[in-house]
Amino acid sequence: MNFNDFTQRLAQVDARGLGIELAALVACVALAWMASRWFGRDQPKDSIWFGERTFDGVLFPLLALVFTELARRGVTGFQPVLVLRIAVSVFLSLLVIRLFARVMRAVFPASNLVRLLERTISWLAWIAAILWIVGLLPPVLAELDNITLAFGKTRVSLQTIIQGALSAGLVLVIALWIAATIEKRILLEAVTDLSMRKVASNAIRAILLLVGLLFALSAVGVDLTALSVLGGALGVGLGFGLQKLAANYVSGFVILLERSIRIGDNVKVDTFEGRITDIKTRYTLIRAGNGREAIVPNESLITSRVENLSMADRKFNITTSIVVGYDSDVAQVQSILCGAAKAQPRVMTDPEPVTFLTSFAPDGLEFILNFWVADPDKGKDNVRSAINIAILEGLRSAGIDIPYPQRVLRVESLPPGVSGTRDAAV
Repeated sequence: MNFNDFTQRLAQVDARGLGIELAALVACVALAWMASRWFGRDQPKDSIWFGERTFDGVLFPLLALVFTELARRGVTGFQPVLVLRIAVSVFLSLLVIRLFARVMRAVFPASNLVRLLERTISWLAWIAAILWIVGLLPPVLAELDNITLAFGKTRVSLQTIIQGALSAGLVLVIALWIAATIEKRILLEAVTDLSMRKVASNAIRAILLLVGLLFALSAVGVDLTALSVLGGALGVGLGFGLQKLAANYVSGFVILLERSIRIGDNVKVDTFEGRITDIKTRYTLIRAGNGREAIVPNESLITSRVENLSMADRKFNITTSIVVGYDSDVAQVQSILCGAAKAQPRVMTDPEPVTFLTSFAPDGLEFILNFWVADPDKGKDNVRSAINIAILEGLRSAGIDIPYPQRVLRVESLPPGVSGTRDAAV
């Protein structure tokens, strides 16, 4: 339909025909809304098909588009159609916008670039819909086809480039949608290990994106056999120029596959100790108890010494020490220290806390208390502080002295006219 056809259809529309089209449009929208609401009543809020309020998902504009197109075909047999034709283009644009928006938000929920992409797709979709409604889209496409760009000996029209970009974008979005659906619906239930689920989702997403890109290039007429030489040269260049990056990627998959370290383990790399919060394909995130987070390249975890404090056993040992007077009852002090540790709910009962008399310090008897926790990610200083407070209260209640440090200062000589003792305790 060109612009003249649009003006002719606009002139032929009468009140009766307009009423029939509006009634058919309302019926189609109502039917699409009821169907979407019926099927989406038990769906999660992050569903791509249904969204948060039924209208936000992909299913509603898809059903509205199908029902409206069927109604348009039915009404075309006995009267000129204008409103339903406009509605078809509107629902098609809305379907494209919702598809891109819902999939990109599900795959990249915290990206600001996604919002910019959504606005760009929305503007392009609505502009294309308006041009198609008024009949100006074919002339615009013809003009774009006349504009060519030279790439060596090959000339490509601007229309082909735009169609290729749109086709590639659509195929890649569908590939991302399939990958996200597989990750949520299949891997979440079939794979219980978090590390294996992570490597499976990354591998599925990479394979689907590669296959989708190849299909998109083939759809726009690109000869895939011409990419073999380019792919070989690119592989050699990546092998020499990006050795560290490639090593980190390979190391990431090796770590996830062999599970030498896993998400949730407490590790010590060099002097940094913390809990692994995520294992990316290139690096690993380690969060310390004080909130600091280290980004460690995966190659370092393969080639350097790493202490996995949770690999063989989830128990984590914490110690605290105290000095009491020499006249204290050793058994009573040990009982108070062990009782203070056992009173804390986070302290494990197997193995149970144990106290040792480690040395005869200059100021008194030095005891050390050993206890174990199964959740070091919740903090170590907080449980040590609670136990120290309980120990202090217990020793004070039992009348056990915690001596102050004392030293003897001996003065060999005094200035003339100054009198005093030569020995003083400080």
